[in-house]
Amino acid sequence: MSDAQFVQALGGVYEHSPWVAERVASQRPFASADALRAAMRHVVERAGEAQQITLVRAHPELAGKAAERGEMTAASTSEQGGAGLNQLTPEELVRLQSLNARYSEKFGFPFVMAVRGYDRQAIFDAMTKRLNNDHDTELRNALEQINRVVSFRLNDLISG
Repeated sequence: MSDAQFVQALGGVYEHSPWVAERVASQRPFASADALRAAMRHVVERAGEAQQITLVRAHPELAGKAAERGEMTAASTSEQGGAGLNQLTPEELVRLQSLNARYSEKFGFPFVMAVRGYDRQAIFDAMTKRLNNDHDTELRNALEQINRVVSFRLNDLISG
């Protein structure tokens, strides 16, 4: 496939950030899916803090305003729905909105977690725990979680 087709196919695995796929397109062919994941991860690691923060900010809050307005990507909608975040009780929604606000105020970007395989309580626990981190630690955590999301998304694309 052409570079444009490659970016079209894989540009969405990093939420609203096709620049990652654009930067690895010239490295094709990849020996394996793991090699592709590693190349994309390397691009993000080398991007610099400002672009990394922009990448984190491209992700929606968990059950946040984008979810309420139906503006999340299909992948994010599916991932959050799979964790039950589309079925929160009113009390859980208030709690999650409070945690989202505290987290965003402290770090300047939304809480990101690869929620596949987790339930609501585990997500609340992770948010509460990660609020105790410093900015640099939390940026690394957010990027690691994004890489886990990307790994799931690539697996889904490859397996069809």
